Amino acid sequence: MSGILRETGVHLALYVTMMVWGLNLAAVKLLTQNLDILLVALLRMVLAAMVFGVLLQMRGARFPRWRGRTLVIGFAAAFLMVYVQQILFAAGLARTSATNAALILALGPFISAVLEWAIFRRALSRGQMAGIGIALAGVSLVILNRPDAQWTAAALGDVLILGSVLSFATGGVAMQKLAQTTQTLSIGAFMHMTGAAMLLIHAGATVASPVEAVLSLGWKSWCLIMFSAIFASAFGALAWAKGIAVIGVGRTASYLSWVPIFGVAFAVLFLNELLTLWHLIGVSAVLVGSILAVRSPPLKGGGGFLSGFRSGRD
Repeated sequence: MSGILRETGVHLALYVTMMVWGLNLAAVKLLTQNLDILLVALLRMVLAAMVFGVLLQMRGARFPRWRGRTLVIGFAAAFLMVYVQQILFAAGLARTSATNAALILALGPFISAVLEWAIFRRALSRGQMAGIGIALAGVSLVILNRPDAQWTAAALGDVLILGSVLSFATGGVAMQKLAQTTQTLSIGAFMHMTGAAMLLIHAGATVASPVEAVLSLGWKSWCLIMFSAIFASAFGALAWAKGIAVIGVGRTASYLSWVPIFGVAFAVLFLNELLTLWHLIGVSAVLVGSILAVRSPPLKGGGGFLSGFRSGRD
């Protein structure tokens, strides 16, 4: 019974986190109007790392003391999920359309599920495959039918955005390995502190007058940064890590399909974007797809991706 309650709590936390991440898109969009996107990422990660440090002290937890192969996996997770993902996303968004970027980001659940199959040999059931497909179709409808959406040819920016999705998903697999022996709070602290240090070095070497740019921010911008860092980055990362540890990276990643939907909803509320019938159709598709993906247990054992699909149960 306790296991069921634990999973229920994880699912609820992930759902709330997707709402926060959707709202965070509007917050970050407002921030990037006045601040370099790399500095936005840096400030968020530094403040998130500070939150993790405080939580470690409050809960009496300790910073990971990994050695050897585990330490290498920890650095790889921080490098991929914090540093590389932020850099590729910033560079890609500067080169491609918002339509292409959002559509490629919606591939996250599928990529994560395939990586989980490839590394952990967890075959996918038909329910999971159907759920991912339905959710992706719903997201595509929302994105491709926005009034200001335009489809553009594949370009370097599209490749960079896809790279950011791959980086985040691959880092999630590394995190799942770490979660087998380490508390999620300690993992999150290590990743954000290490990733923030990497971003600090990068920003200091490439951004012109970063200190002056940060000091010129007004109180409204700082409120947005605090919300983004504390709730979206720190607590969001905790919920994400807990989800990976309890239900696996594939089922956790299925929740990512909600982010574009919530992002559109909050854009309507706070950025005055138009709500259309396609949004309602997309929300319905994502709801059905997410339920299918989450409630369909992965098949036991290996057997490969295709064999798991053919013999899976709904």
